[in-house]
Amino acid sequence: MKISIIGAGSIVFSKTIMLDILASGLESINFCLMDLSEERLTYVKRFADRVIKGNGLSAEVVTTTDRREAVRDADYVISTFQIGGLKTIIQDYEIPMKYGVDQCIGDTLSPGGIFRALRSIPVTLDLASDIDELSPKALLLNYVNPMSMVCYALGKTAVNFVGLCHGVQVSLDLIASYCDVPKHEINFLNAGINHMGWFLKLEHNGKNLYPLLRERFEKPEYYANEKVRGEVFRQFGYFMTESTGHLSEYLPYFRKNKKALDLYCNEPAFGGESGAHVKWSKTVAKNIAKGDILKDEPSTLPERSVEYGSYVIEAIETNHPFHFQGNVINNGMITNLPYDSCVEIPVFADANGLQKVFVGNLPTQCAALNMTNINVHRLTVEASLSGDTEGIVHACALDPLTSAVLTLKEIREMASEMLESQKQWLPQFTGKTITPKPTISIPENLTRAEVPVDPALAIAHQFSKLVK
Repeated sequence: MKISIIGAGSIVFSKTIMLDILASGLESINFCLMDLSEERLTYVKRFADRVIKGNGLSAEVVTTTDRREAVRDADYVISTFQIGGLKTIIQDYEIPMKYGVDQCIGDTLSPGGIFRALRSIPVTLDLASDIDELSPKALLLNYVNPMSMVCYALGKTAVNFVGLCHGVQVSLDLIASYCDVPKHEINFLNAGINHMGWFLKLEHNGKNLYPLLRERFEKPEYYANEKVRGEVFRQFGYFMTESTGHLSEYLPYFRKNKKALDLYCNEPAFGGESGAHVKWSKTVAKNIAKGDILKDEPSTLPERSVEYGSYVIEAIETNHPFHFQGNVINNGMITNLPYDSCVEIPVFADANGLQKVFVGNLPTQCAALNMTNINVHRLTVEASLSGDTEGIVHACALDPLTSAVLTLKEIREMASEMLESQKQWLPQFTGKTITPKPTISIPENLTRAEVPVDPALAIAHQFSKLVK
């Protein structure tokens, strides 16, 4: 069984997913690690070889910088790459901040998420083309962010794929602790989009957990831990899957001015702090620059992580069904979200592959909030596929946070500056720019052009003269 990891230089994640697969009990595994950094590949392979030898496992590891070689004859392809590195992460934050768009993470929506998608989609589609040619039966497990936009684009290809995230698992930890019940005993139904999936059902031993969860979020000591997610829960009626830091960027209510930021986003790190992801990324880069960060890691197999990847592979290989939340093309599974959009819904994996679970309608208010993000997903993907720079402006203009802060002229200027700064990573826009729209100056003594007048405005004007 050949499992290829594209972007295996993501050292920490590659370590996690490989340990998970090795701990699954599956045998005769051939890991093919692909990255452009041979140095990082060496670190990951050296660690994996030590684990395999130390535990007497039936597995081997090879490395390559050639993506096509990695994909050829693969059974599973795991994508975990990031295009542009730390430089673009800084640009994704600093340029919007210059215009007044204050992001915490900036990798899923908002200007940072839009440009991360524009960088990731071309590489993702090239990877999909390689899979279609060299391993057409392979399953692509996508971990590349922004999850929804990348998977939306994958839906335009013939590749068998699913996008995987850990938002639901981590959210269940919080729910379990707030309701004082074991996580594994919670019966739930969750559906929506990545990072904004709604818990439509929460039960423990047949008892609805929602009344208790609502009661807890009315108490300051609970509310303070998740102010943005808690406020959305209180106002819209359903708990969802993303933390304060992320969620504050997906809606227009929490980061649009200093008053809102001070009220909802004043916690350190991923509780809403401005630029938290940039600071974290700089720390990671600094640590990796020191050399082999895996050299002192123990070779014993730990318990498997909350990541779904190894369980999906195990379920397919052993025909032991596994239920998880997958990012897939909707195709009518959620009936009040667009048919072609990427949704995160219950999925079952077994020897027959992946089976999506029909959900039906989301509560109207939940679907409406999802749609504000799906609009941006669609516009971003269409811009990337067409190479139309106006589509970038439209995507930024429909972004909930950006539109709450900037005028259309400012949005166009910001998008133009971001495109110019990242053009080396955006081949679909080679040689293209965003056309400026200068402000039209209106003199005080202007004589207006003779044009038909809205009757309602004419009546209002006559009424105004009568009043005077």
